[in-house]
Amino acid sequence: MKKLRLNKIALLVIFPAIIFGSLFACSTDDSTSEDDDDEEALTELHAAYAAFNTEATTIYIDGSNVVIETTGLPNHETVYWGEGHPLYIEEPDVELTPSIISSNNNATTITVDGTPNLTGSTISTALNTIGIAVSGASIFNDQEGGGTLDQAAGSLDWTGAHIGPGVYHYHLEPVAFTNDDDNLAGILLDGVFLYGRKCNSTGAYPTDLDASGGHTTTTQYTVGEEEYHYHIINELYSNTGSYIAFAGPYQGY
Repeated sequence: MKKLRLNKIALLVIFPAIIFGSLFACSTDDSTSEDDDDEEALTELHAAYAAFNTEATTIYIDGSNVVIETTGLPNHETVYWGEGHPLYIEEPDVELTPSIISSNNNATTITVDGTPNLTGSTISTALNTIGIAVSGASIFNDQEGGGTLDQAAGSLDWTGAHIGPGVYHYHLEPVAFTNDDDNLAGILLDGVFLYGRKCNSTGAYPTDLDASGGHTTTTQYTVGEEEYHYHIINELYSNTGSYIAFAGPYQGY
């Protein structure tokens, strides 16, 4: 608050006004501080959201956040659709889990930051949905039931996904829509986009990735602007013959 210089004669006359003015000034300052703390509301969705399966996902802005509602029903073939479904394919080598997509509730909703906070601490991933793929199905990490993915590797379909338990989800590089390329794979819970193993800015495997598989370069959706994003790391995982979609930690909280 501003300091006022008062003479002794005017003190008794002006003092009540000072008290009132001080209270008003403090109130105004607090309000301004709260406004400064508010995150700026988004005005448009990131261009990358246009790549998501519109039949499965509804994506909209909520203040400074983006809400993704999905049926969880992928738009590609898999044995997990069950016989009789148009997208069912036979995969005799897959050790099927009890559920199939068409009889399972795969609906999921996540809310992510429209502008990821990359200045905070990294956070480990947890079990269940860690992101939504462009197909509309969930992305999980490299764990299965609290243990390593190896124990469930036999149940993964041709695109690195299964139901076990809960929703249909990808653990590995989802080759149905990103197969050794720079295609968008999905969005993770911290609001950072996940791409395939190659970098759009160079056409090659990136060599400057951090521990999460992330770096800052242009992408096919940023119109020449550099942006932090993840890649599926180009390292084969165990006996699966494929690549983990995302193991973490998150960088965008």
